[in-house]
Amino acid sequence: MPVVAPLSTYRLQITAGFDLDAAAGIVDYLRDLGADWVYLSPLLKAEDGSDHGYDVVDHCLVDPARGGADALGRLATAAHRVGQGVLVDIVPNHVGVATPRQNPWWWDLLQNGEQSRYAEAFDVDWEFGSGRIRIPVLGDDQGGDVQRGDDQGRGELDRLELVDGELRYFDNRYPLASGTADDGASPADVHDRQHYELVNWRRADAELNYRRFFAVNSLAGIRVDVPWVFEESHREIVRWVKDGLVQGLRVDHPDGLADPAGYLEALRRATDGAYVLVEKILEGPEQLPSSWATAGTTGYDALADVDRVLVDPAGQPALDALESRLQGDTVAWNDLVFRNKRAVADGILRSEVLRIARLVPNDEEADTTADAVAELLAWFPVYRSYLPLGQGDLQVAAGRSITHRPHLEAEIDRLLPLLGDPGHPAAVRFQQTSGMVMAKGVEDRAYYRFGRLTSLNEVGADPDEFAVTVAEFHDRQRARQASFPRSMTTLSTHDTKRGEDVRARISVLAEIPAEWEAALDQLREAHPLGDAPFENLLWQAIVGSWPASRERLAAYALKAAREAGTITTWTEQNAEFEAKLGDLVAFATSPGSTHDLIAALVERMQQAGWSNSLALKLLQLTMPGVPDVYQGSELWETSLVDPDNRRTVDYTLRRQLLTRIDSGWLPEVDETGAAKLLVTARALRLRRDRPDQFTRYAPVPVFGSGASHLVAFDRGGAITLATRLPIGLQEAGGWGDTTIAVAGRAYIDLLTQERFEGPNLDVAQVLAHYPVALLAAVDDRNPVSTHTGRHA
Repeated sequence: MPVVAPLSTYRLQITAGFDLDAAAGIVDYLRDLGADWVYLSPLLKAEDGSDHGYDVVDHCLVDPARGGADALGRLATAAHRVGQGVLVDIVPNHVGVATPRQNPWWWDLLQNGEQSRYAEAFDVDWEFGSGRIRIPVLGDDQGGDVQRGDDQGRGELDRLELVDGELRYFDNRYPLASGTADDGASPADVHDRQHYELVNWRRADAELNYRRFFAVNSLAGIRVDVPWVFEESHREIVRWVKDGLVQGLRVDHPDGLADPAGYLEALRRATDGAYVLVEKILEGPEQLPSSWATAGTTGYDALADVDRVLVDPAGQPALDALESRLQGDTVAWNDLVFRNKRAVADGILRSEVLRIARLVPNDEEADTTADAVAELLAWFPVYRSYLPLGQGDLQVAAGRSITHRPHLEAEIDRLLPLLGDPGHPAAVRFQQTSGMVMAKGVEDRAYYRFGRLTSLNEVGADPDEFAVTVAEFHDRQRARQASFPRSMTTLSTHDTKRGEDVRARISVLAEIPAEWEAALDQLREAHPLGDAPFENLLWQAIVGSWPASRERLAAYALKAAREAGTITTWTEQNAEFEAKLGDLVAFATSPGSTHDLIAALVERMQQAGWSNSLALKLLQLTMPGVPDVYQGSELWETSLVDPDNRRTVDYTLRRQLLTRIDSGWLPEVDETGAAKLLVTARALRLRRDRPDQFTRYAPVPVFGSGASHLVAFDRGGAITLATRLPIGLQEAGGWGDTTIAVAGRAYIDLLTQERFEGPNLDVAQVLAHYPVALLAAVDDRNPVSTHTGRHA
């Protein structure tokens, strides 16, 4: 049976405040917008109060807070009634354990230890913990002693209580093993008899003995490579597919799994080959393994391509020089990546490194082995290998490690055969850990310490790649069409660091680097923080998201500063510095010279930013792949990092604007964002109703003085035109004699309804109203309606 695949998707964050019934209430709007499938965030029972759903605590039921199973049925019925499929995000790698009582698997594990039925489900190093799971929840006692000592320093364990047959530490509740609390012993002594050990939270970095999601202690990894664990954790998910409620699945974080290829094959068999995507981040030219049972990725690779084709390469020397001046030295991105990855491997992920070292037969000092493992992880060029695929990446890491640390050569040579053996437990753990080190060292640290052009500091992208030529963009899209044509494309997600339209405006800085440097110097002089690279990053965020509220910008500034970790961190907060951050945001958002300077700069960039935004959107919606529209991003998406990008969406406003557009209104490109809604609806409708016009990828030839300012391609009938580098185009006097060569027939721009005759089209005429155009060949036998997208 052929796999049913979407033509496009629309991502919704399902929460207690916007539940499955609320989602069902907007499927008619999504149909009118043109979205083919509804794409939902995780639905299984999550920790109480979770706004994201990635902390699943019970695999057996749809989260009642999100509407429950009946509401999923109602949503599926509503979506199917209007011809939409349903795609759901699933979380196979880990479960939520912040509140043990809510997670029956974890509760049983804590109560029964190695004898628990679920001991096999979790990845615990029992020997390292002397038969106990270390739970890092204890605070610091007054003396700084983080372990139980004598009567004078019993520390936080003296705060334990026995209540209703449970051990309690403030609001934390833990089970008691049978027969361990029946003799009147003190709570601390009862604690010592359990299969778990409550330890100081600081000990997690080096002493934790269960696998986590990244460095999140409250998300414990599970072993879906064990058949019964897969079956029980996926029974409800498989039921959705088998019962026809759900047509596709999005797999979260496959890099954390012991055997991603095996997992995907098991999922294929269980779902009879349903449409499956993986949240996989590819580095540079890295390709998704063709042997995997998946239609492709969730689209970060596409996001990087579209962003960079709209960046002016001529701005790189000036922005490089500015970054070097602010950093105090020439900045090499690869060195910055290494330093931050190594810091993570030696810091918050030290426990993972030590566990790999414990799996290696050791004739050397254990510290030497751990040092070599950490070095290999820090130099590993991609998120992970999938042995036997990826042996070359391991060799690259080894070569770089030996060059950097020659005295480790013998130990690295000893490790390589083990780490390259797919069956060796050290190799399995190394593969699961390398992605953690990459994500925490790069996405959550280096991205916040490198401010050259922050529109490039995005999940799945390489900030070292400044721009791509139009020719390179075309080459990448032809490769996408040939290899994974049903892979997702995206511009914004619940995980992106900056919304698509924030990035679109920031990219304008590459066209005006001198103006940016002058403005930045004034802003830094007025509001110094003592961290020049971070100031560059922060002011770009403020300019890019303007006019954001003080509350939103203050929350972003605080999170970004703590992620950067140069002056303040999540665990060692610098109150004086954080107060300066608050003052900076207050000045930026209040009447005064700082506010006026930002407003003037934004006015200079605004039209070019909007042009970039429309180009981004049309390119992504019409390029090869399955385009996803993140909730609300059919209007300007000026969110910053989560939780800002998970704010409530005003669908009443969007309905009203779409109704006006369908009544013939051609909105101006202005602050309402209605022009973006026009572009989104017309592109989605064409993809849904005329898939025959999206069967290939061919660059459209561009001629004339403005040729370098146009991205043009033909998808097999639908032709996309998108302006790039709009400030340079304006300064050159506009399109002038620029033309494109198309087939000798008539075309309609679906945005404006204007008709143009081939084979040569004057670009100035086609783009007279908008900086983008979507041309469809005139077919009087099968015209396309521009209203709801149905065939006329």
